[in-house]
Amino acid sequence: MATPINAAAVGALADEPLDWRFKGLPAAWSGRTPAEVCAESPHLFAGGGGGAVGPVCVLHADALAHNLATMAHWCVDRGVELAPHGKTHMSPQLLGRQFDAGACAVTAATVSQVRVFRAFGVRDVLLANELVDDAALRWLAAELDADPDFTMVCWADSVRGVELMTSALTAAGAVRPVDVCVEVGMAGGRTGCRGGEELDEVARAVAASPRLRLVGVAGYEAALGADLSPDAVAVVRSYLADVRAAVLRLTPIVETDRVIATAGGSTYFDVVADALTEWPADVSVRTILRSGCYLTHDDGLYHRTSPLRAALRPALRVWAQVVSRPEPDLALLTMGRRDVSFDQDLPVPYGLPAARVVKLNDQHAYLRLGSDHVEVGDWVEFGISHPCTVFDKWPMIPVLDEQGLVVDLIRTFF
Repeated sequence: MATPINAAAVGALADEPLDWRFKGLPAAWSGRTPAEVCAESPHLFAGGGGGAVGPVCVLHADALAHNLATMAHWCVDRGVELAPHGKTHMSPQLLGRQFDAGACAVTAATVSQVRVFRAFGVRDVLLANELVDDAALRWLAAELDADPDFTMVCWADSVRGVELMTSALTAAGAVRPVDVCVEVGMAGGRTGCRGGEELDEVARAVAASPRLRLVGVAGYEAALGADLSPDAVAVVRSYLADVRAAVLRLTPIVETDRVIATAGGSTYFDVVADALTEWPADVSVRTILRSGCYLTHDDGLYHRTSPLRAALRPALRVWAQVVSRPEPDLALLTMGRRDVSFDQDLPVPYGLPAARVVKLNDQHAYLRLGSDHVEVGDWVEFGISHPCTVFDKWPMIPVLDEQGLVVDLIRTFF
């Protein structure tokens, strides 16, 4: 059987020379390969012209390893599989670590993301979206027919979408059918069928299509947000009860021996595991979670909402330098919206308990100091909130050990 990812293709990234494209990295590294840099285990902030030019995003090796093991053990204990969402990091190197820790597939949101992962030989993909783009379907048909080990499951939530998929695949001369989960939606949420009758109609259309194969039921329980109040969790539980009912109702027309039941973002995956396990003895189900942010965790959104918030460790940080002290309690730093997430919470300064970021410009952070003190030239480390919108700003990220030494360099492909 083919391996879940091409280790040689991933490893080859270590032999591509560094240059000006990778912001934040020491200028002295230009012309050298990641393998050469990491062989010396340099300190990222070394003096003598060899240090980071900042701001710079980093990953912490110990926290990454801890989070990988923690989530893997949790999934085994709960009897669920994990297809982590690759959009979080878009890094084949990090995905390789997730496969090594037991992930069954990668989740993607777009065909462009699938193409990135396929370039590194990823074998199994969940595309958490309905695929109706004619050009994308032609590419998928060719990719499936060229590689019998490649599997991809996408969603469907309309008969019209099923018709478009069938037509495009027929025109492309597709030999292998495309695997499809029908998607259960929620009122006021995102995609997905609104109601059981509509869902059943779409499922029948998929099963009847000569170019598609019905393999299960998909959902996304956090479509209304990441609220942990009792009322919000009750809405999630009610929605997941609909997903479970759909699995049981549609099992007779599913065209594979095992039914896929998939849901689970990074906030409610414990509720998903409760709702979508312990199936009747005559129903064979693969429950697949799609959580992605567990890998790095954070100091904001998932620090508050992850079911494993007491166990996971923040692994993703951004360092910035103080460049101005224009007012007694204000510092300006070399970090802005081009460098760090701001869609959920603003960055959190480490080691400055009274200080807080109050605003970001494109390239500056406004740090109100309170009783804390910093000087122009000081470096400050920041925790982040929502890793998905930090990774996409950094094409190369150093991984640091507990002494701050560089032990790896991670490429991202957004």
